[in-house]
Amino acid sequence: MAEATPSGSGGPIPLTGPATDGALEIRGGIGGITFQLEELTFGAGKLDVLADQLAAVEVEVHRIWEDLGAYQNDSRPSGTMALLSVGEAEWSVRAVRDELQRISSQVRASKRDYEAAEVLAGLSRGAGAGLGNPGTIGRQAGDFWLGHALNGEAAEQVVGPLALGALLAVSPQRFAMAVGADLAAGRHIATALPLLTGVVGQHIRILQPRAVTADRKETLPIEFDGSPAALLERARIVNERGDGYIEVVEVENGGEKAYVVVIPGTQAGGETGGSNPFDEAGIGEGLGHRSREINAAVLQALRAAGAETGAQVVAVGYSQGGIHAMNLATDELFLNEYDMKYVLTAGSPVGGIAPASGISTLHLEHRQDWVPGADGTPGPDARNRVTVTLNGPVHTPDGEEAGLGPGHKLTNYEEGARLVSASRDPSLVASTAVLGGVLGAGGTATATRFALSRTKAPEPQTVSTPQPTPRPQSPPKPPEVSAAR
Repeated sequence: MAEATPSGSGGPIPLTGPATDGALEIRGGIGGITFQLEELTFGAGKLDVLADQLAAVEVEVHRIWEDLGAYQNDSRPSGTMALLSVGEAEWSVRAVRDELQRISSQVRASKRDYEAAEVLAGLSRGAGAGLGNPGTIGRQAGDFWLGHALNGEAAEQVVGPLALGALLAVSPQRFAMAVGADLAAGRHIATALPLLTGVVGQHIRILQPRAVTADRKETLPIEFDGSPAALLERARIVNERGDGYIEVVEVENGGEKAYVVVIPGTQAGGETGGSNPFDEAGIGEGLGHRSREINAAVLQALRAAGAETGAQVVAVGYSQGGIHAMNLATDELFLNEYDMKYVLTAGSPVGGIAPASGISTLHLEHRQDWVPGADGTPGPDARNRVTVTLNGPVHTPDGEEAGLGPGHKLTNYEEGARLVSASRDPSLVASTAVLGGVLGAGGTATATRFALSRTKAPEPQTVSTPQPTPRPQSPPKPPEVSAAR
């Protein structure tokens, strides 16, 4: 659509990319293009109402002009001049009405064009077309030199079993599980399920959801300021507490109690599909089964921590934990009992998880971190969802293991969260204001920790086949030679 603006407005408004604030790139929120177009569309509706009112005025003015026709032969001041003045008024009203209708139609056309462009961009990502883009290749080359890993942009292009296989670790069993998680998430499951069965064999049982229980372990007072950085610090602390732990933080704000659910990232190294629900198999549980069993365990933990029905809840998760945190925001059973207000994720592939209306989310991603792009879906540009990409270059310190790459380090995300709190970007200011409205200014809070445990996987059943009953054998016949004697 050609650029067009109202008469006398000073020219067209140039198109820009996501907002930036230093090393932060901000997508979505009240400063995002989607929200701006929604607001403009709402305004276009108001213009349509005004245009309808002007149309009624135009009809009435024309009626008056017709009535004045009988006086045009009177003296000039009372006849012809009056007729001309009313006629000009009718033309002016028509010009304003036409302008309002033109602006309204152009706003709606702009919104349609943007939505069509988003669809085409999604198809391009799905086909991997972006990998041939010189900009994508150049950025990936620079980021690979820094951290020897895919960046988020490239990961979105090569999403599929390969990306999830790397997320789970490179081994035949874990690669097969990655294929299973990919299929469980709904990608080409109808055609690929027979292949999966042949490849995974008995290991597919690891991907099936199993009941998770929450065992209360300890309660202690903590100092907590309720900021995004403080939330991610709790994720680091609960991860250091041990495998399978989550934390429920109770805060008091204005005489009301609110609760923070803290979920750690993937805890590898143990038995895959064992008792720890946050092992590699937990990724399949989150992406393929919407964290059904973990959600139930979180409900159990909140009740045990004293959270009453209707209490406000904030969920925070790092890496895999972000998947589970976002799934809480889609779970009807959970939302029927608690008032989920806010979700914070860091380094998590959650672009395809849509929270219920009224829930604000903030997603931190690092340009050099390929994990958030492992689901192939960028964070949507929506009023209640803000995605922040951290563009500051990072390296793996000498002597440390690279792991999933330097961009995926939780310490990097904690630093990025502090930059978010200091930013004056309107989308970030509005998002953190929602968080502050739930948790308040901070102070002494109460942290209760729970050990989550996944029930044992059922042993593969062997199907016994009935053995044929031996038939009685006839005595051997004598040889023909012997019989002839």
